[in-house]
Amino acid sequence: MIGRTRSIALAGLDGHLIDVEAHLAASLPAFTIVGLPDASLSEARDRVRAAVSSTGLPWPARRITVNLSPASLPKSGSVTDVAIAVAVLAASGLVVAGEAARAVHLGELGLDGRVRPIRGVLPAVAAAVASGATRVVVPLANVDEARLVPGADAVGVGSLAELAALYGNDKVRPSTIRPITDSPRHKSESDILDLADVRGQEEARWALEVAAAGGHHLLMVGPPGSGKTMLAARLPGILPDLGPDEAVVATSVHSIAGTFDPGAGLLRRPPFEAPHHSASAAAIVGGGSHLARPGAISRAHGGVLFLDEAPEFPSVVLQTLRQPLEKGEVVLHRSAGAARYPARFQLVMAANPCPCGHYSGTGERCSCTPMARRRYFARLSGPLLDRVDLQVDVRPVRRGMDEAGESSAVVAPRVAAAREAARERYRGLGWGTNSAASATWLRDRTSRGSLSALFRALDRGALSARGVDRALRVAWTLADLGGREAPGPDEVAQAMVLRTRGMPGVAA
Repeated sequence: MIGRTRSIALAGLDGHLIDVEAHLAASLPAFTIVGLPDASLSEARDRVRAAVSSTGLPWPARRITVNLSPASLPKSGSVTDVAIAVAVLAASGLVVAGEAARAVHLGELGLDGRVRPIRGVLPAVAAAVASGATRVVVPLANVDEARLVPGADAVGVGSLAELAALYGNDKVRPSTIRPITDSPRHKSESDILDLADVRGQEEARWALEVAAAGGHHLLMVGPPGSGKTMLAARLPGILPDLGPDEAVVATSVHSIAGTFDPGAGLLRRPPFEAPHHSASAAAIVGGGSHLARPGAISRAHGGVLFLDEAPEFPSVVLQTLRQPLEKGEVVLHRSAGAARYPARFQLVMAANPCPCGHYSGTGERCSCTPMARRRYFARLSGPLLDRVDLQVDVRPVRRGMDEAGESSAVVAPRVAAAREAARERYRGLGWGTNSAASATWLRDRTSRGSLSALFRALDRGALSARGVDRALRVAWTLADLGGREAPGPDEVAQAMVLRTRGMPGVAA
């Protein structure tokens, strides 16, 4: 008396097909789940028993052992509730065993028999299809999301009674429970913000365009009210749409995080994440007990992570960004295993020049001591700033600076053309943007005259070795925006100025 079906266990974005087996033995009634379940999965015993009883089906008075195979793989969450219930019903002969065994079941059970929505349906269904299991039963609230996966035969069910009837049981109690068809989702409005709303600030607008064209990280330093936050919020509006593969990965992350609107389809626009400066390291990078959930840097994958008032963030939070900025992913280790999440985002930071914010221009209004100003900006460590390609000053707004600038609809095609030029240049090399390109490859294709200014800045200590490579990448972006095959001395000099906040003598 063994019933079988299948489900999916997620570890980060990686899904593993698991076999769910239920064995009924003639012994004292008991219910045991084996196969490295966590606490929430172990509690499925009570949820499944109550859901079956609420459906009107008899609960077998036997010793029930449910095995989740492979037994060495840790399993967590309530995603296997429906699979466990189906396996028990199949072992009891209450549903057609063959039909139940061929499908993959995902979903959490309520005590009244309803099938509740879960997170991570998109990567779970994708893992099922990749394993050869095309028929997937999901909660009714998640069926639109499941059908986004090509090749998936997704069936949405609102209750366990509905599923039992689907598998041939004609004795279930008619369900009068209204199924759950909606769940709270987050919807970004960053794509409706227009760059034309920003008045003046030509230099900062140009830096934003360069950042978008090359995928470069950006730091903007300026007094309050100068437009730093407005500029950052409009960066996604001039970025190109995500490619098919990028869209699937970004959507999968948001599905696990619970911030995905399945009615809108795959995420095509670059996401925008702007955490508050009181956010913890776990909120930014990802965390949680057992297998960690994605943080803000993973939710910003393919888009923008904006840190407003960056020096106000705890130092430990800022330092955790260094490794993801280099690798484009984050691996979170917990006692139950490791979760790997993508984290290839554009970092945009905004900072005041001092604690009071008025140390700009002549600095007459600034009330901070030199030591306070130095201590404030020193919160942005050298190793972190060394990874930020563009570092520009945003001037205070003055009378006469209120002229309208170009709209996002005008700037976006230039950005798209520059990105396409870089994509064609790097075709077959594994890079898509200048910010990710190999500095060695770029140096070999840059003239000696253009490189000499970078090496002189390195000898003077104005740039680090990493700074030289990053300035060179910016120079290639400037060449792409200008329609040139390779950067010349002018592009290199401008790249150095954009990297060093216009410090005099750097590009000499």
